[in-house]
Amino acid sequence: MEASEARDLTPDELKDRILQLKREQFNLRFQKASGQLEKTARIGEVRKDIARLKTILGEKVRAN
Repeated sequence: MEASEARDLTPDELKDRILQLKREQFNLRFQKASGQLEKTARIGEVRKDIARLKTILGEKVRAN
């Protein structure tokens, strides 16, 4: 998800998206541990997406 797309979301939508990404991150870690993960780069992408969304959420909270 691009930062410009995330800035258009409401704080509640951002929280929902972060929760979805954390679930995906858990599933990716589980797949990695069991040897089923094919795209290992996706773990890093998800981590960066979570950080990006948390940053934007923090900006919105501080703005209000």
